[in-house]
Amino acid sequence: MTEAPVSVNPNQGMPDDIDRSHPSFISYIERTRAHYLATGFDNPYEWAHFQHVPFTPLSKPLAESRIGLITTAAEFDRTKGDQGPNAAYNMGAKFHAVFTRPTDTVPDLRVSHIGYDRRNAQVEDLNAYFPMQRLHEAVSAGRIGELATNFHAVPTLRSQRKTIERDAPEILERLRKEEIDAAVLVAV
Repeated sequence: MTEAPVSVNPNQGMPDDIDRSHPSFISYIERTRAHYLATGFDNPYEWAHFQHVPFTPLSKPLAESRIGLITTAAEFDRTKGDQGPNAAYNMGAKFHAVFTRPTDTVPDLRVSHIGYDRRNAQVEDLNAYFPMQRLHEAVSAGRIGELATNFHAVPTLRSQRKTIERDAPEILERLRKEEIDAAVLVAV
């Protein structure tokens, strides 16, 4: 038996003195919860949270460090429907396993598989959600030591268990093999 979609008030929990006639914020948490329910899940999305977040300071200056890049953007696949910058949400364009590609070529990555605010986002520019070109520029300017040979992509499967138990350890292993000092994670 399927229950009717739950109506979610995107202003719930927001202070009363916010002028909602011209919102200056994007209530992505409530929009994500509403989207999660609308796609057939039986309960609202539960955001990951941790009591203790590990932090390791860099052991050398950034200008001497090898930097990795991790993304949640998907490779374009013409068999998976519209994935252009103005595409509607396309769950079929999701990928389901970590992948690695070289950083010496510009990949054709897309974000139609991710639920984001399509009215306000500017995704025509790959650098808006995949800053590989900016990182190459930072290397040329001497701000970072070098960019890793490869970038890595992690799927957005809405499963904390799969992310924690499968994908995160795999990404960490790949970064360690490339002797990465720090990584930039761009979670679209």
